[in-house]
Amino acid sequence: MTQWVLHVDMDQFLVAVELLRRPELVGLPVVVGGRGDPTERAVVSTASYEAREHGVRSGLALRLAKRRCPDAVFLPVDRPVYEEASARVMETLRSHPGAVVEVLGWDEAFVGVETDDPLATAREVQAAVLAATSLHCSVGIGDTLVRAKIATEFGKPRGTFQLTRDNWMEVMGERPTTALWGVGAKIAARLEAIGIRTVADLAAADEDALVAAFGPSSGAHLGRLGRGGGRSRPDDTPWVARAHGRETTFQADLTTADDVRAALAELAERVVDDVRAEDRPVQRVHLKARFAPFFTFTKVRKLAEPTYDVEVIARTAYELFVALDDDRPVRLLGVRGEMVPPPGGY
Repeated sequence: MTQWVLHVDMDQFLVAVELLRRPELVGLPVVVGGRGDPTERAVVSTASYEAREHGVRSGLALRLAKRRCPDAVFLPVDRPVYEEASARVMETLRSHPGAVVEVLGWDEAFVGVETDDPLATAREVQAAVLAATSLHCSVGIGDTLVRAKIATEFGKPRGTFQLTRDNWMEVMGERPTTALWGVGAKIAARLEAIGIRTVADLAAADEDALVAAFGPSSGAHLGRLGRGGGRSRPDDTPWVARAHGRETTFQADLTTADDVRAALAELAERVVDDVRAEDRPVQRVHLKARFAPFFTFTKVRKLAEPTYDVEVIARTAYELFVALDDDRPVRLLGVRGEMVPPPGGY
């Protein structure tokens, strides 16, 4: 039998979970995000397909979502419910005979299988997930993780699609580089600056040119990505967190140093609670600050010695904020604590 990679991606996951609780909303435009109040500062976590037809997408501000789709039903994020549903999905995937499951998030995972009929296996997985959770998923089939991940988009919703070495260039060659997993507008612009516009261009690119433009690691990775290459087997090694972070979008901008200092102290306390559970102290403090209307900056500092001390972490975050030397109102603050590695490393 042949080894294959299945990329299982739950369809409109958060919305789908909510529709199980609220069947009267089936067929309506539904948006899950923040506290479910489109007058507040928050973003869309997931939108139903009906809402997407109006241009509502994940990451869009709720206020804009309301403007684009005035009739949408807005619901608050309910993490415990989604986590429980996700756990049932992953348990179902792991129960497939011989499956090797690499979890990517609440709603997606790679599944390594050995089969001579990957399409039939994909459909078996879809049926098993539906039976266990009443939720639908799409499945991408590939001979690498990259190809399986990208294939899923061609199968949505509730479908399957197969991408392999044999049809990669036929399907992907003329598409823009942004069609590739992990290539956003900024990287695409840098690629275009060196004459690479399509997946075919990237696949044929000289590796030395890519390394010169992006460095030895990223340059080589982009070349492999253009060819659909990379790992051919999922890794089910348990994920170990490198850091824990907390952030808050303020409903009213912060305008004084005292307000910023207090907000950072609260975030630092929550971060320390998280890292204590890992039993690994913080060695680097990362600050994220977003100034009105939407200017975002990050800074990081290594501590003299690892610590669980909330005051040290909060003070370091505030010093990083002061170093930004920006007096515009503050829309968002985030503190991230990067922990010392576990024994034996990652």
